[in-house]
Amino acid sequence: MTDIKIPLRDMRFAMRELLDWDQHYASLGYEEATPDLVDAILEEGSKFCENVLAPLNQIGDQQGCTWKDGEVTTPEGFKEAYQQFVEAGWPSLAHDPHHGGQGLPPSLGTVMSEMVGTANWSWGMYPGLSHGAMNTLEAHGTDEQKDTYLTKLVEGTWTGTMCLTEPHCGTDLGILRTKAEPNADGSYAISGTKIFISAGEHDMAENIVHIVLARLPDAPAGTKGISLFIVPKFLPNADGSIGERNGVACGSLEHKMGIHGNATAVLNFDGAKGYLIGPPNKGLNCMFTFMNTARLGTALQGLAHAEAGFQKSLAYAKDRLQMRSLSGPKNPDGAADPIIVHPDVRRMLLTQKAFAEGGRMLILLCAQQVDRLQKGSDEDKKEADELLAFLTPIAKAFLTETGFESANLGMQCFGGHGYIAEWGMEQNVRDARISTIYEGTTGIQALDLLGRKVLMTQGESLRRFTKMVHKFCQAEIDTEALAPYVTKLQELNKQWGELTMHVGAKAMENPDEVGAASVDYLMYSGYAVEAFLWARAAKVANDKLAAGEGEAEFYRAKLATARFYFDRILPRTATHAAAMQSGADNLMELDAEHFAF
Repeated sequence: MTDIKIPLRDMRFAMRELLDWDQHYASLGYEEATPDLVDAILEEGSKFCENVLAPLNQIGDQQGCTWKDGEVTTPEGFKEAYQQFVEAGWPSLAHDPHHGGQGLPPSLGTVMSEMVGTANWSWGMYPGLSHGAMNTLEAHGTDEQKDTYLTKLVEGTWTGTMCLTEPHCGTDLGILRTKAEPNADGSYAISGTKIFISAGEHDMAENIVHIVLARLPDAPAGTKGISLFIVPKFLPNADGSIGERNGVACGSLEHKMGIHGNATAVLNFDGAKGYLIGPPNKGLNCMFTFMNTARLGTALQGLAHAEAGFQKSLAYAKDRLQMRSLSGPKNPDGAADPIIVHPDVRRMLLTQKAFAEGGRMLILLCAQQVDRLQKGSDEDKKEADELLAFLTPIAKAFLTETGFESANLGMQCFGGHGYIAEWGMEQNVRDARISTIYEGTTGIQALDLLGRKVLMTQGESLRRFTKMVHKFCQAEIDTEALAPYVTKLQELNKQWGELTMHVGAKAMENPDEVGAASVDYLMYSGYAVEAFLWARAAKVANDKLAAGEGEAEFYRAKLATARFYFDRILPRTATHAAAMQSGADNLMELDAEHFAF
């Protein structure tokens, strides 16, 4: 049960038929991103992921990473797979040709990341963290820094990390203690300890470039006194080769619930030489370039675990014989019917399918905005930036929550066998669990969405999205086949605005109302965003069937899944709405001393 098949047909549906990426690329001037080239990337990428990475997934979980005297060895086959990855040019796919990149759209890099993550999430974190480091350097590094570090990162010879968390502080970066003392040569001596550093130490690349938050001696307190630094594992020589070992060492590896194939390191910086990125005391602003990349990358993790769990539980449900169908035997020559005939198994499978395919649509919609940010007109960039700011916390939190739900449902389909390691389902659950925590927990993303993105803009970011929904509904209001979707979308769109006003009004009297409503608000928003995308998908499928184009069974399956989503999943919004409207009092009235007696 280790086989993974990259869902190329559904990926092409979302890319081309739903979001019209061919026209999108042409309009932005990505001349090389022709349909033929995109197809070649999909085909070759899927082969690498299916044949090289997927077979290493369970090995990585079983062997884990090993630490000895500060050095980390990755699981069997990981290093060799990475060399193949680099030799094929995958790290450079969507980066600036000036630094050795291929100059293809960032969205194609996102598609490749989905394939890698579905096949082997732990392995994919090693090159995945590098994307954030590269984006941060591209946005905030000096020309010299780019020439020194970016070229090596783009080609994949070096990898990158993000070093934020410290033993005494997680999300609250305002209290971090890592120090940066100026050196005579213009560099800085970085001292402190960082924890939970994914891919922080390993044997897959010749150098690791750490992007580190630290405080200058005269820095103001809180988040306004944080600066950002490049701290390489090995200091580069003038010719670009690696030189002496820097003062950063891996003190240990964390013992984790999942993602065992990735090294989650404790890093000790002992006067390590570092170089300032961006202005002093503006490190958190610069770091958000990395964080936004990481948040979308983590949203991909939710999708990856939903897809992997769905594929394996679907194959099992078709094969496993258990009981007879309530409506009569479906496999009369066998001892029992395959469990896929049972309604509750179908509920679990369809939930996974709806979340995987809906999550893919949302991820690729976000990826499309990243393309616009890179090469669009000024107006295009502004629109894309505002839409992406609204969608990012939704994508990160909603897709990881539903991805974890899907992983659990996949395991449940196996019954007792799902609890046994050899089938890979319990690994998928363990690996998925971290996704709702790192890069900002669901609660943090919810506060960002409701507090910063919606209420602090007086609802403008929400109205920008709900206008898109309204225009779709107005255009399709007379399309009989879409009436069930349009009617529910209109109701949802109206309620979304009303709930926002309700929470906003209560928050003016009591700020705790924002925190009390935020997670329910985010989940409501996630279901609403995916409902919009599923309605659009239903329109595409309906139009194709009406025109007699393409694979009829594929489009009928898409319509059936859209109907399931609207009938069985979307009603969850009613519970979230009721919870939001119940207010903060039921959360805050109990004294801390009285939680237990």
